[in-house]
Amino acid sequence: MPTPHSGFAALVGRPNVGKSTLLNRLVGEKIAIVSPKPQTTRSRITGVVNSPEGQVAFVDTPGIHEAKGALNKAMVEAALATLQDADVVLFLVEPSLGPDGKTPAVTPGVRTILERLAPLQKPVLLVVNKVDTVPKPLLLPFVAAVSAVRPFAEVLFVSALTGDGVAELLRTTLAMLPEGPPLFDPDTFTDQQEVGLAAELIREQVLRHCRQEVPHASAVVVDAFDESERAPLPGRRPGGLQGLVRIHATLFVERDSQKAIVIGKRGAMLKAIGTDARKALARLLGTHVYLDLRVKVEPRWTETERGLRKVGLT
Repeated sequence: MPTPHSGFAALVGRPNVGKSTLLNRLVGEKIAIVSPKPQTTRSRITGVVNSPEGQVAFVDTPGIHEAKGALNKAMVEAALATLQDADVVLFLVEPSLGPDGKTPAVTPGVRTILERLAPLQKPVLLVVNKVDTVPKPLLLPFVAAVSAVRPFAEVLFVSALTGDGVAELLRTTLAMLPEGPPLFDPDTFTDQQEVGLAAELIREQVLRHCRQEVPHASAVVVDAFDESERAPLPGRRPGGLQGLVRIHATLFVERDSQKAIVIGKRGAMLKAIGTDARKALARLLGTHVYLDLRVKVEPRWTETERGLRKVGLT
């Protein structure tokens, strides 16, 4: 019987290339929030995937971009630090065209990340995501353009949204990891605690419901997570909600004008955020959920060490 492989694989790339969607697809559980807004992922999130060939701990990272401000700089630093710890790096890109709208080209943002990857002495895989959104004849010329800047151990084509190519990505990643026993218990699918996942699911609804400057300036902190009325594990029935978890959380923004947007006219926006967050939390926890969500102004929290601690970046 072949020796199993195990290790860490970092998912890196520009914002909104589908890293979190891919992580959720690989794990089969929603452990990373997803939205069309940039910088949705703020810190490293690990998803563990087991197979007969071994175990991969995929690490989702914030999008690497031209960072301005303390929050964005800390996010990029977190992503780059993951490169050093990983055994394999998966560089996610989406096909892009040049100014003529016809010829595949490497964008400046992608080129910057390729420069960051150049010194790495470990396997780097090029993962072309969203292949279902572009004509197939453009894919190979695009790969040739990217590979001309930096060679890759393997090139993979996937659609994180539909799942196409994801099984092959898992097999290829496993084969490049060191031989060794699993790093995590077989029942573990993420290193995230339920409290942290709850805060992120609430923030996801802020991203979905709010616009303008609010999403980037928001953070969610769970103040209390009361499981005293939660059904014991042996008594839970698949497909049914058992017991109750009471969650008290604070949504931080930077200005009074942002607070007014989040609350909305007669509290309508905050009610919508809370309703959708409760549904997502119930699916995650398998219980009924009571959610008490408050909004608080903390000026310039994105520029302070205390503020960055709220999102786990210090």
